[in-house]
Amino acid sequence: MIKVTQPALPPLDEFVKSLEEIWKSRILTNNGQFHKEFESKLADFLGVKYISLFANGTLSLITALQVLRITGEVITTPYSFVATTHALYWNGIKPVFCDIDPENLNLNPDKIETAITPKTSAILPVHVYGNPCKVDLISKIADTYGLKIIYDAAHAFGVKIGNSSVCNFGDLSILSFHATKVFNTFEGGAIVCHDAKTKQRIDYLKNFGFSGELTVIAPGINAKMSEFQAALGLIQLKYYDEVVEKRKNVFNIYYHELKNIDGIRLLKRNPENVEYNYAYFPVFIDKKAFGSSRDKVYEEFKKNDIFTRRYFYPLISHFSTYKNLDSSNPDNLPVAEKWAKEVLCLPIYPDLPTEDVYRIIELIKKLRNKG
Repeated sequence: MIKVTQPALPPLDEFVKSLEEIWKSRILTNNGQFHKEFESKLADFLGVKYISLFANGTLSLITALQVLRITGEVITTPYSFVATTHALYWNGIKPVFCDIDPENLNLNPDKIETAITPKTSAILPVHVYGNPCKVDLISKIADTYGLKIIYDAAHAFGVKIGNSSVCNFGDLSILSFHATKVFNTFEGGAIVCHDAKTKQRIDYLKNFGFSGELTVIAPGINAKMSEFQAALGLIQLKYYDEVVEKRKNVFNIYYHELKNIDGIRLLKRNPENVEYNYAYFPVFIDKKAFGSSRDKVYEEFKKNDIFTRRYFYPLISHFSTYKNLDSSNPDNLPVAEKWAKEVLCLPIYPDLPTEDVYRIIELIKKLRNKG
């Protein structure tokens, strides 16, 4: 069986040593020694000024919206994992879906302005598959209309534009350290911000709003990262470069073997100034040119014990919670509608054997024109 992904984990004996320290201290959460160390080293590793650790990425995003006091409407993408929009819903904010850029499948800056209304307070773009958004264009729009920007960077751990972390753009960025991500702490997440005052507010809000033993300054939430997660994260940092290099090797084999197959579209390689993390390998299957539909290929893979993912399908705008929004009209989202029907993410993870990569490639070639 070949799974679509598999978490990278460090040597068990290294983690056991950390567990022994936790057992001795009896501190399991609430800003313990591993939490403090991981937060500091992670900020240095990513090249960001301030970072606040969370139990998971969804709680990070829910809290980020609270931190900036976002209300009304927020412009976002339908082409993402549903947690992106759920975070808006939990904050009583109306999502306004905007179509995506056919080059990178991120929020299309050319479509944002037409979605702005007097109720718009922020833009919530997603660095889809870890490919950076057109951050300069989005920033100009936000500045013009006085809007905040929160980047969902759940896929973009370690990604850089030039020599700067992708998380240094926008007002806030959120990260996910879920088991399916390039960098994981079992579960986990973070908010990246740019000043100490905002960092302090984030830390208050993720701990029930407490600013001291007897003082609650806001209706916060319990979103703290545990010592177990932080301890794993510290070890994972040591192996990140090795993990990415292995993912890159798988990515490059796929790209070389599939780039010239009729009916298979691949996303453009990242510009030279982007340092990528090789989080995903999506292919887009044109039924007419390829000879088989995306769903046919998906089912044939399953018959061969190869598990891919139609990621992102269906669009968030198709789910019952959101489908009645005006911005969910398929006519408003033609590019997103098209690529969601054709996308298939192939297995990619550090320990995926090369022979299995070629097995996947040969099956794709075999299925072409099979109807």
